[in-house]
Amino acid sequence: MQEHGTGESPIPTAAATDDGTFFGRMNDPTGAGVVQGSCGDTMEFYIVVRNETIEDVKFYTDGCANTRSCGTAAARRALGRKVTDALSISAGEIIRSGECEPLAGRHCAILAVSTLCRAIADYLLQP
Repeated sequence: MQEHGTGESPIPTAAATDDGTFFGRMNDPTGAGVVQGSCGDTMEFYIVVRNETIEDVKFYTDGCANTRSCGTAAARRALGRKVTDALSISAGEIIRSGECEPLAGRHCAILAVSTLCRAIADYLLQP
């Protein structure tokens, strides 16, 4: 854990929140999404859905540690949830959880959630 400023609670570092479980690309997902953030980081999300439940989820990014932490946080929240329930995962939830830097990581949380939602939309909009 690393301290940020006086009186603030410890914020987990990327290493503390990202063990690599969800990091990587996936062959044959049932939904996929790619978004490039305003900072230039690109994030990809891949989901496997069975019986309307997200049974597997992976993300890949070329971004910073905050982006990777936020990808892990979004993936962790999505795994095992009904697809429509996973749409309620918010960037604010990730920011408030302390899984990214409170100020510097805001746009990373938005990128992660937006990319996850794009992968879910890809699945939901299939014919």
